[in-house]
Amino acid sequence: MKSYAIPRVVIAGTNSGVGKTTIVAGLLAAFHEQGKAVQAFKVGPDYIDPGFHKLASGRDCYNLDTWLVPPHKMKPFFADMAGDADLVIVEGVMGLYDGGREGVSSTAEIAKSLDAPVILVIDCKAMGESAAAIAKGFKEYDPAVNLAGVLLNRIGSDNHEHMIRSAMERLGIPVIGAIRRDERMHSPERHLGLTPVTETDPQSALTTIREAVKVSVDLAALAKLAEEAPVLMVPEATVKTVTGEKARIGVAYDEAFSFYYPASLQALAAEGADLVYFSPLTDSELPDVDALFFGGGFPEMFLETLSQNTTMAQAVRKAAADGMPIYAECGGLMYLCEAVTDFEDITRPMVGLVPAKSVMQAKLQKVGYVTATALEDTLLAPKGESLRGHEFHFSTMELTENADEADFPWAFQFEGGRKPQSYKGGYSKDNILASYLHLNFAGNEDAAERFVAAAKAYRAKEARHD
Repeated sequence: MKSYAIPRVVIAGTNSGVGKTTIVAGLLAAFHEQGKAVQAFKVGPDYIDPGFHKLASGRDCYNLDTWLVPPHKMKPFFADMAGDADLVIVEGVMGLYDGGREGVSSTAEIAKSLDAPVILVIDCKAMGESAAAIAKGFKEYDPAVNLAGVLLNRIGSDNHEHMIRSAMERLGIPVIGAIRRDERMHSPERHLGLTPVTETDPQSALTTIREAVKVSVDLAALAKLAEEAPVLMVPEATVKTVTGEKARIGVAYDEAFSFYYPASLQALAAEGADLVYFSPLTDSELPDVDALFFGGGFPEMFLETLSQNTTMAQAVRKAAADGMPIYAECGGLMYLCEAVTDFEDITRPMVGLVPAKSVMQAKLQKVGYVTATALEDTLLAPKGESLRGHEFHFSTMELTENADEADFPWAFQFEGGRKPQSYKGGYSKDNILASYLHLNFAGNEDAAERFVAAAKAYRAKEARHD
């Protein structure tokens, strides 16, 4: 075991929508302005919130999720990423005690694992002293959670603030800040949550949020709470050494494809991959690479542009025909399908490697943590091996008329989800693997190793042909 003195605090909420992300972005920006190296983390599998936190702090924001990255790996990872920071701020997910089945990867679980104090954000609009009753309930629900204070959000007036502060004082619960209602602090949303920073210009909103936090939150008190967090005992991690020639993996990254965990990409690099970024929206050809990775995102919002970039689609089809390893998640799966139908029932042709059509639906189709067991040998896992990931999508994959469901090369048998189910999904054939599964390679290191090994094998094969 190794000891780490890491100033850290968790910002949790009573529920989703209370303003956690906005407040954490403001805190990060305020401390960053002070010249502090402030490191952000996000509990759970969310891709979008970390983009705002990166903008606010100037550093990558990392996810903490005990389903995607098991606890024995998570703590060493946390210590490694937080080691050079003056202050660590962890944003929670949903409500403090909400998570997967039996509280898996809840904010409370993560806070206890990191032995970190928790500040609870309460949306105080349309309530007075009841806010104190809520805080008391959250504090007593699990005494092992160190609920060290509250942040009052959407306060209406001085009198409103005084009423709630007085009630909190009677309970001995510190009030770290009280932020007034301000519609300028609202972040734009769409069907998968907030609109990603790759599609917005959030700098002016971030400035507004930062200034509101500076005048409404006791930053010194918050920093002091973080500094008082006990020394964190962490198992020593095994450092893997990779030798030999590297492989180049092309990563699709633009407004349509932006759902990647920094830790996941770092895990690929640790296995010997050089990551080369390209845009299916704007690039006319692929870079010189040995494998392709299409992550999730919002291709349904950019169908016209994607469908018009026929030279990119042709390049991806040629790479597939040449045997290049191609891995796709969620939005990446949609792009590799023959076509995608958007929310307006407009259908556009896509790459056509997967004999199916992706159709956007009005309601969320799948959400939650899943186990995906390979039905046959795949690019990332041999037959019978399981991967842990999550799903969150509004689209369905509908097989084309000439595709036989019984003979379709399904990739995985899925188990889990918020409403537990068992079902076949994804597509796996030869050098292609595409499904709705989102992985974090930091928690699926064998899969990362296999993907990079496949890229290296393709590189060696191409070298022999030259």
